[in-house]
Amino acid sequence: MYITVTKQTLDGNFTQSVSDFVAYLEKENEGKSIDEMEHFFNQYGEEISGKEVVKEIDGNTAKLKKTEPKFYSITVNPSAYELKRLQNHSEELKQYTRELMKEYAKSFNREINGRAVTVDDIKYYAKIEHQRTYKGTDKQIQENQPYATKILQIKNDIRKIESGELEGNIRKLHQTMSRLEKEAPHQQDGKRIVRGMPKGGSQSHIHIIVSRKDMSNKYSLSPGSKYKASETVFNGKPVKRGFDRDKFFKASEKTFDSLFQYKRNYVETYKARKTFLKNPKLYFSILSGMPTNEKATAYKILAKSGVPIMNIPTNKVQLALKIINKFKKGIDRAIQSGSIGI
Repeated sequence: MYITVTKQTLDGNFTQSVSDFVAYLEKENEGKSIDEMEHFFNQYGEEISGKEVVKEIDGNTAKLKKTEPKFYSITVNPSAYELKRLQNHSEELKQYTRELMKEYAKSFNREINGRAVTVDDIKYYAKIEHQRTYKGTDKQIQENQPYATKILQIKNDIRKIESGELEGNIRKLHQTMSRLEKEAPHQQDGKRIVRGMPKGGSQSHIHIIVSRKDMSNKYSLSPGSKYKASETVFNGKPVKRGFDRDKFFKASEKTFDSLFQYKRNYVETYKARKTFLKNPKLYFSILSGMPTNEKATAYKILAKSGVPIMNIPTNKVQLALKIINKFKKGIDRAIQSGSIGI
């Protein structure tokens, strides 16, 4: 499970309205029948239109400055192993989202009218998507790039030959291009993987739009707060503030495991990822000390996610920075592609 919490972009890519983001999330419905479409939903409602989402989020921004985000985006990326546990991706991920948002509310160190924040205070709209496309940051695209560059050059040469700007054998160039297409290291369904190509396998994930303001449009609830839990003074009164991301991320795993009786391997946990980033030596030590079956599963998960597998370091010499960075780079790539939750 890999979850990101991102504030609304306020640069040239997005306007002050949520409309562009909603339109982006509606893209997967293009060309589908009504029965095949995935609609927005929230804690208690189904089949909510994009128009209503825009109206509700844009209208819930009282006293927010132009330079302040009006909403946050939460993206929930289950791993292939987690998705395999589900029987009905759409319905079960909706169920999971509603339980997850209860944990989201609990992660705020805030009070509203003297009580803790609950999910009923959170204005959000979520949508399930089932497709992903390859991006420039994906390992497959980067390692196929030298072949893509050569193929593009050949196509340009062919056009110049056809227009009389260059002399050459078009038939041979087509043969070379065909060979390069097949030699590219990453293929899918017999074709070279290129940017924008839909990824194979289960790719279901969740997008959640969360208003910066609570349901009453009076209180600001920011998951982007740099504070986990603290107090400040506002209008002469002590006010609690903060959002505990660690608590939220850990709860997201426990919620999934509880709902779907999922047995999580160590390398799939948020705790393991943090341990690797802060103390690689401890990470490798834990990995090497795992029971044989669990360790084998851990290696399988890492390998399928595009992480370079090597012998687990057992001493300080093997834990050289070069090795650690290589391993970390592999994990970072896997995370960016949304294919692993570690």
